[in-house]
Amino acid sequence: MYFRGVKNIFIPLQYLAYRLKAKGAHGIHSPFVYELFHKVVCESPDYYDFLPIEHLRKRLLTSKEVIEVVDFGAVKKGKYNKKVKDIVRKSAIPAKEGRLLFRLVNFVQPKTMVEMGTSLGISTLYQHKARPEARMITMEGSPGTSTYAGMNFKIFNEENIKRVVGDFAQTLPEVIKNLTSVDYVFFDGNHRKEATLDYFQKFLPLASGHCVFVFDDIRWSTGMHEAWKEIIKEPRATVTVDLFSFGLVFFNPTQVKQHFVLKNWE
Repeated sequence: MYFRGVKNIFIPLQYLAYRLKAKGAHGIHSPFVYELFHKVVCESPDYYDFLPIEHLRKRLLTSKEVIEVVDFGAVKKGKYNKKVKDIVRKSAIPAKEGRLLFRLVNFVQPKTMVEMGTSLGISTLYQHKARPEARMITMEGSPGTSTYAGMNFKIFNEENIKRVVGDFAQTLPEVIKNLTSVDYVFFDGNHRKEATLDYFQKFLPLASGHCVFVFDDIRWSTGMHEAWKEIIKEPRATVTVDLFSFGLVFFNPTQVKQHFVLKNWE
C-alpha cells in the first residue's frame, strides 16, 4: 500500500487486520454497497480522461522547476523551496487512487464538490473530469503550489475550478459560509486527528442526502486512524466504507447505518 508524505508506509498489523476483515462481492448484503463495490472499487475501464492527466504527471516528474511551498500540515511546517518533481513523486495521488476518485464522483454525480488539499492539481483533475459541470472548490494552503495547480488547470482549459488559497483555519469558514449544501468533500489537507475531526464537524451540517465524504490516508498515523474510528460512529453517517487508505462516508437517510470493510485489491 502507498501513503504519500510518510516514510513509514503502514503498520503491518493494521494491514493484516484489514486483509482479514475485508469482504468481496459475496460478503456484501447491501444493494447500495454492492453497486458501489462493482462500479467504483472494482471497475477498471480506461476512461479517455485518464491519459491526459497521466501525461501531465509524467511531464511534471521530469520538471526542473522549483516553487516556494508554505506547509501547514502534519509532516513539516514552514516556508521552503521544493522541486516540482519531488512534490509529484511524494505528494501527488497515485493513478490507481485518482481513477477510483473519478469513478466515485461519476457514481455520486455531485453538484457541489470541495477538495481540501489541491497540491499540484492532479487529484483535482481526476475528480473534476468525472463531473465537469459541477461546482468545484479546491483549497490549498500554499500560494505557490496553488498557482502552479492553476497553470495545470489552464492546460486542460478548465475554467470551472475555483481555487481558494491560505491556511484552512482562515479560509474554511468563508468557504462554508458561501455554501448551502455539499454533495462531495475530499479531505486531504491536514493529517492530524484534531484538524480532521474539526473539518468533518464543520462540513457535516452541509451534507446532502446523497453526499459522500472521502478521507484520504485514514491509516497515515495513529491519530488519523483514531479520527476515522470516531467519524464512523457519527449517527448521521449511514454507510461508511473502509478501503484501507480511503475512508468513505455516505449520508443517505434511506440506508441503514452500517460499516463495511471492502477489498480494494481485486
